[in-house]
Amino acid sequence: MSRGIRLELSAVLVALEDRGTHAVPQVLLAPGPDLPNRAFDPDEHRTLELSLRDWVSRDTGLHLAHVEQLYTFGDRAREAVLAEGAPHLVSIGYLAIVPMSGVSEPGPNWRPWKQFFPWEDRREGAPPVMQNLMPRLEDWAGQEPSRIDRVSLSFGLRDAGWRDELVLERYELLYEARLVHEYFRDRRRDVPADLPAFGLSLPLDHRRILATGIGRLRAKLKYRPVLFELLSDTFTLFDLQTAAEAVSGQLLHKQNFRRMILQSGLIEPTGGRSTRRGGRPASEYRLAADAGWERRVSPVRFGGARR
Repeated sequence: MSRGIRLELSAVLVALEDRGTHAVPQVLLAPGPDLPNRAFDPDEHRTLELSLRDWVSRDTGLHLAHVEQLYTFGDRAREAVLAEGAPHLVSIGYLAIVPMSGVSEPGPNWRPWKQFFPWEDRREGAPPVMQNLMPRLEDWAGQEPSRIDRVSLSFGLRDAGWRDELVLERYELLYEARLVHEYFRDRRRDVPADLPAFGLSLPLDHRRILATGIGRLRAKLKYRPVLFELLSDTFTLFDLQTAAEAVSGQLLHKQNFRRMILQSGLIEPTGGRSTRRGGRPASEYRLAADAGWERRVSPVRFGGARR
């Protein structure tokens, strides 16, 4: 006799914390801790997105800006942490952006996504975790050309170049190489005593869902101005650049970035000046009111402003 299926919605809720000289991308966790999730009730909501927006607003009081569906997650590996005979759990993942103005003081359930993927923030160069991680990946790859290529392409080795949007691909590579704890948990096996915790694990496949959400957000920076959804209604060029650097995990060339943004037609000056960061007052901007549909969906190629 086949078991039933439980359908739930899992939310990757992303916000930026302003720390003055830089911004820190944060993700909201449930008390579990795991990603916030709720069962979908078709009798209460006519669409999946309306359901997600409703329970997030009700449970957290947060206003969501951009919301988009990611993928459906329901691998059999989830059975390892479910009670015997329980319905098979299928999750529909969503990426949801919380504007900076919507999070005044991030509480303990807001966690920097760097804690889960410490190799992803490269604003200060190669992260220290790579010193321990790369030798293990190289041992796994051995002399097999396909594995060597995957490691090089995923982590930007040799002439491959770092591609910030490959968050999920890097996590999947570590999973296959047996370098994340979830690999052993999904098989009901003990984690080897000598295996470091390369990033915090999450229940079920929630770290995979989180990686998917971060990768999607980074990819969208290359062809949609979704970055503005993370900011307050007014911002400085410095605010905009630090937000782009926080999401992409890479530093950007100041002059190139500002020239690109000012020429994009996406922003306009408010006439005000901000002294929030001290020093000389900085001009404030907002998303241009007359930016037509073509401009609102035009590419903002942050990659061209990299250092």
